[in-house]
Amino acid sequence: MKRRMHFPFSAILRLFFLAFALAPIVWLFITSIKPVQEIITFPVQYLPSRVVADNYASAILRNNFLTYFKNSMIISVSTAVTTTALAVFSGYALTRFQFRGKSISLLLFLATQMVPVAVIIVPLFIIFSRLGLTDSLFGLILVYTALNIPFCTLVIRGFFFRIPVALEEAAHIDGCTRLQGIVRIVLPIMRPGIVSTAVFAFIGAWNELFFNSIFINSEANRTVPAAVSMFVGKYNIDWGMIAATGILALLPVAILFMIIQKYLVSGLSSGAVKD
Repeated sequence: MKRRMHFPFSAILRLFFLAFALAPIVWLFITSIKPVQEIITFPVQYLPSRVVADNYASAILRNNFLTYFKNSMIISVSTAVTTTALAVFSGYALTRFQFRGKSISLLLFLATQMVPVAVIIVPLFIIFSRLGLTDSLFGLILVYTALNIPFCTLVIRGFFFRIPVALEEAAHIDGCTRLQGIVRIVLPIMRPGIVSTAVFAFIGAWNELFFNSIFINSEANRTVPAAVSMFVGKYNIDWGMIAATGILALLPVAILFMIIQKYLVSGLSSGAVKD
């Protein structure tokens, strides 16, 4: 009887949280397909009288959205690949090796997550200006990689604890070097963890706006978050364009989660171990 009563309550609770999470996205989509007159009317008209695609057409054809999308893809994919590769080796070193300053290194990794981004923006901008890395996609990739490495290293370090050292020792006995043991034995087992770490780095770079607005000046190097912020003017806000651009910006992340969700769930569950 208790099980029968518990199931409906659990299902209702999940449906409530699902509706709570999806409500902003549904409202964003409804706003994106409304005529302009119905977006700014009061009282609010919840459903459009007719469906229009003007906002999407304007976003794609008239506002260089494809250029922004390409820039975001280049930055996000490059950041995810670079960050994950560096996090794998640094996480491996922190797990398998004993060296002086290991505990301090872990504390420093944690401390970087507590530092406000605004504190480092001025010195970082001066350094990048002198190196000629402002207003470039490569400069943003460097910034996002540096910001994501500490967190991704701590995340992927938890996955290494799940892999017995005996597997690598057996590979060494069979003639593998340490690097070969990592590539042939450890990395295939850690695939869910690697995918999870890469997704975190990708989303972090895809959604970032603060450094983008400071470091990028030219139209050709802007990204999707910058494109969304462009529709907020001094005297008016183009809600239709913001909604359409927001939906277009959500699509790559949604498709990515649909493709790798089994790896992501497996990776998050297997990485939640006690050190």
